[in-house]
Amino acid sequence: MRQPAVRLVRLGRVPYAELLGLQDRWLRRLQAEPGTEASSGTEAGALLLCEPAGPVYTAGLRGGLTPEETARLRALGAEVRVTGRGGLATFHGPGQLLCHPVLDLRRLGLRLRMHVAALEACAVRLCELQGLQDARARSPPYTGVWLDDRKICAIGVRCGRHITSHGLALNCSTDLTWFEHIVPCGLVGTGVTSLSKELQRHVTVDEVMPPFLVAFKEIYKCTLISEDSPN
Repeated sequence: MRQPAVRLVRLGRVPYAELLGLQDRWLRRLQAEPGTEASSGTEAGALLLCEPAGPVYTAGLRGGLTPEETARLRALGAEVRVTGRGGLATFHGPGQLLCHPVLDLRRLGLRLRMHVAALEACAVRLCELQGLQDARARSPPYTGVWLDDRKICAIGVRCGRHITSHGLALNCSTDLTWFEHIVPCGLVGTGVTSLSKELQRHVTVDEVMPPFLVAFKEIYKCTLISEDSPN
């Protein structure tokens, strides 16, 4: 049986709002289609990839930012947004790979917990391919991917009627000082890191894109179809 297909949409470096707008269009598209189980040649949705063009702090469904904190972060020159993903506050910015799979999980034969584990596995595999063999997912409440007590990849998803949105943020060459202004994901006493910091060289989003896509195809057992137009 042929593997389910996923549309690959690479946006490059764009404002975070542009990613959210495209995500919403894909959500409406999938929600308007009849739900089907995994079958030969089925299109399961889209994999949206980008690098944020500017600094953005986001809060999840559990909150994470008070009005005072929001004002303080905006005074730093960052955008602040409340999103519908799970989790608390985190940071997105240049040098970070954002991956938002908008997928009908039924067409991939997955449940939500399996989807989250698959996202973590993609980030772990990418780290391994870059030479970081100690990368791992941790037990709750420590979502994401870690190197000891340093978080290299944050994960926060939303799922409604079997359709997912949001996803993961992997630090490649991110300016980690932006994280010092919040408690990332509400986890006190933990740190953040990046591929560049761990490997002691500059690692770009463009460099990690090909191995990430290899990992995604392997773990989700799908084929990727390039989408020429993000619309």
